[in-house]
Amino acid sequence: MAKTQSVTSLDISPEEERKSRMIKYTIAMSVRVVCIVLAVMVQGWLMWLLFAGAIFLPYFAVVIANAQGATQTSKAAKAVAPTITISADAFTAASQTKPKDDH
Repeated sequence: MAKTQSVTSLDISPEEERKSRMIKYTIAMSVRVVCIVLAVMVQGWLMWLLFAGAIFLPYFAVVIANAQGATQTSKAAKAVAPTITISADAFTAASQTKPKDDH
């Protein structure tokens, strides 16, 4: 192997990525609940603005939560599986030796 692999060159684990998305989505849905509560309490154009926020926020929350931005580890080299090479010399040397006759 010419090059050793580094664990730090791998992306984040699926569990951490899922946790990050869940936190972003939970924050957005909390803002939505606040919009709904405030929209019931106020009147006029602000009420309509808060209701619009409550209606359209789920779409944007999903888009933001699923957005995959450039992470700090994406600049690092990706892990590559090592390959094994066997030279033909090993086979020719083994075929030229004669096995011992046990009879």
